[in-house]
Amino acid sequence: MVGVASLDFYSGTMDCGKSTLALQLDHNHRSRGRVGRVFTSHDRAGEATLSSRLGLSVDAVEVGESFGFWDYIVDELTQGGRIDYLVCDEAQFYTRRQIEDLAKVADELRIDVFCFGILTDFRSRLFEGSARLVELADRVHTLQVEALCWCGERATHNARTADGEMVTEGDVIVVGDVEGDDRPAPTVGYEVLCRRHHRRRMTAATAKASALSPDVLPFD
Repeated sequence: MVGVASLDFYSGTMDCGKSTLALQLDHNHRSRGRVGRVFTSHDRAGEATLSSRLGLSVDAVEVGESFGFWDYIVDELTQGGRIDYLVCDEAQFYTRRQIEDLAKVADELRIDVFCFGILTDFRSRLFEGSARLVELADRVHTLQVEALCWCGERATHNARTADGEMVTEGDVIVVGDVEGDDRPAPTVGYEVLCRRHHRRRMTAATAKASALSPDVLPFD
């Protein structure tokens, strides 16, 4: 009897090691003779690459908005390819349909699917792909490597910054700098914050500039 495959979702904030774990999981399965495929979307290292902040990377299939997992996997199998598992990084950027395709791959083709991604965007709202994974996954794993806010507390929220200041509006996915009509392009980055400092919009840069401690109450 063919074993039952599963759809697993590993989630956490930025800097929690999800891409490192994705690379490790792929290595572990390959070292045991299993054959897999690696997918990613909007990786920091560029298109068609799965990378971690530790400097490790592997080639991957880039998942664009029109990519179809079901068609891709069926085509590979029809041409004689072997696929035992899928590693899907940056799954927060996948569409609902793509997540549903991955569930179908696990159920109908008996291929294990391991998804990795962050739950919420810089506005503290669930990503489309992450929301659907929470609804469909056999198991949702919270990564145990805790990212830390600048104050030293556990980071729970992802923040987008422009010139060091937190912003709460704009496109969900930003590649490169964001320009204004009357000023130079700011340096756009991301920072993990605890809920308190995300709510106060207090980044490491703004806290340093204001010479405030984490315990100062917001009276304004």
